[in-house]
Formats: sequence, C-alpha cells, structure tokens
Amino acid sequence: MHDRPWQLVIFDNDGVVVDSEPLASVATSQVLTALGHPMTPAECDSAFRGISLPTTRRLVEQGRGRPLPPDFEDRYVARVTELIASELRPVPGVVAVLDLLDAAGQPYCMASSSRRQVISLALRTTGLAEHFAGRWWGAEDVAAAKPAPDLFLLAASSMGARPMDCVVVEDSAAGVQAARSANMTVLGFAARTPPEELHLADRIFTDMDQLPALLLGGESAPAQVVIDQGGQVPGHAVRRRVHGEVGGLGHPG
Repeated sequence: MHDRPWQLVIFDNDGVVVDSEPLASVATSQVLTALGHPMTPAECDSAFRGISLPTTRRLVEQGRGRPLPPDFEDRYVARVTELIASELRPVPGVVAVLDLLDAAGQPYCMASSSRRQVISLALRTTGLAEHFAGRWWGAEDVAAAKPAPDLFLLAASSMGARPMDCVVVEDSAAGVQAARSANMTVLGFAARTPPEELHLADRIFTDMDQLPALLLGGESAPAQVVIDQGGQVPGHAVRRRVHGEVGGLGHPG
C-alpha cells in the first residue's frame, strides 16, 4: 500500500501531457519519405514512439542500409514545429490532473526525450508552460536519452527527490524501461499505446481520469485500471477498481 506521499511525480511530455504523438509521426513520415525512406505515420509511431532523434536516425540507417543526411534532425524539428504551432492540444484530462496535484501540494515535473525547443513550444502552445515553469528537462540536458535512465535521474536530483520515491507517468516502452532502470515506479498510459508494449509498468491505465487515484489515493478517480500481473499484461487485461482503495499505488521496495 501507499504509506507515504510521493516525493515527485515525473511526467513524460509527448502523448502524456500534450497530444503530440500523432503530429510527431506525421512529421517523421513526411521527412523520411521526402528523403527516400518512405514510411507511413502508423509505421513511424510504432517504430519511433518515445525515442530521441539520434536513436531514430540510427534505427533508420540500420534498417535501410544507408545514411540519412546531416540535416535530418533539423528538417524534422522544422516540420513538427509547424504542426505543433497549428494543431497541438493537451492530452484530454491532463489539465484537471495537474490542477489536482497543485491543489494537493504534490510536486511534479517533466522529463522528455524531445528537444528543448520543441518542448518549450508545445507547453506554450497548449497553455501549460506555467504548470511546468522551471521544472522540465529535454534531450539536450543529458548524455543519453530514454531508454537510458539519465533524464529521470536528472529530474529527481534537480527536484531533490530520491529515485525510489518518484513515480513516472509514461506512454512508451522506452520511457517505461528508463523509469525501471532509474529504480522508479512507473505508470503506463495506454490511451494510444498498446498495453502489451507497456508490460514492464507497475500499473497501466487508459484514461487521465484514472490517474489522480493512482497518484493521490482515495476516491478522486473511480475508474477501472489495468493491473499488470507479474510483469505481464494478459490479452484479456485483468482489472480491478481503485475506487475506495486506501492510498492508491504502493511504493517500490
């Protein structure tokens, strides 16, 4: 059981706070196709969700057997910036979650594999910059992005929290792996991501309305939550209610 408050909640950005994953997949698809590496947005989403641009470059070059041009990353940033500025919205329900955390005095921050330029624009475009002011980190802030634990460890140390007392909210396999490697509890958000890709998460949920009960306990979000059993998410998705549970999610160790 959850016997003490979390020292820190760490949010991923893309797909958790801002609904940017579809835009990122479109931008990646358009840039790669223009460069002679045709991929659909769905293929890009499956292959590159939650990973950094250098890792995307490496995977494409390994898979296609020829190098991408030096300006691949700049082309992607330029295109995704255009899409973000015109189309980006917060993930449904996340603003209410952040407001509840603020009201409860629960510290939180953001750690994302995206470039800082993109994160900053996304937060400003969606009106969420104030929620994370001075409390977010991006790909340029660490030597190794997710699935390495560096971003989450940086966030924890910067916020004065012990890794074992942090809980991460992630929607990608790379992010879940990074949180695990950082010795943090992780909640997998499966609104868009297939639950089986998040099987290493401590809990898996599918709607932001479910998140307050997992983070704060009590009855703030009566909802069905998928529970992974022994590191597995069965095809029929074992479920139980969090409504009325005392304390919500237990700490690790």
